[in-house]
Amino acid sequence: MGQRGDKAAFMPSKYVFPGGAVDAADADVVLADGMPALCAARLKGGGIAPQTLAATAIRELWEETGLALGTPGAWDCPPADQGHDWAGFAARGLVPSARGMAFIFRAITPPGRPRRFDARFFLVAATHIAGDADNFSAASDELSHLHWIALSQTRSLDLPFITEVVLAEVASVLQTGPAAEGVPFFDNSGNRPQFRRIL
Repeated sequence: MGQRGDKAAFMPSKYVFPGGAVDAADADVVLADGMPALCAARLKGGGIAPQTLAATAIRELWEETGLALGTPGAWDCPPADQGHDWAGFAARGLVPSARGMAFIFRAITPPGRPRRFDARFFLVAATHIAGDADNFSAASDELSHLHWIALSQTRSLDLPFITEVVLAEVASVLQTGPAAEGVPFFDNSGNRPQFRRIL
């Protein structure tokens, strides 16, 4: 987890997961390995292709932490951007991989907030990180105080409400496996909040 800056427009000073918006280039990224079929199936119907969402999660993790979910290889079509995005990932000799990535939660922000999002949360074992999982030197400056933290200690951090809810789901998934009844969906897209399941 990492801490957002105190002057950030959205959730200042809060500890959050790495994340962000889909970039247009994410839709063109070819993954070395796709996510498990059930996860991909549960992501369908949200308006964005499952492969694009997986690519976005991998890119945001890379940008904000310097940690790469990838396998050694060369890109068939090298990324055109020259920033701290896919070009930097490719320069490490890695192709992004969603192997082992689990879709565990979806949330839509309530109306009236200064920023709204339709977020998908993913869980993947740290063993899928290429290289040293404790090396954050390639991270951008969007998050500070990047560190691994025991799940039991996360409540000591200044967390947004939705992050606390997702961490409770993480604990459940780690203890008993993914829920057979589907992925939890905290849906604030309408007039009344709903808690649903994505089967």
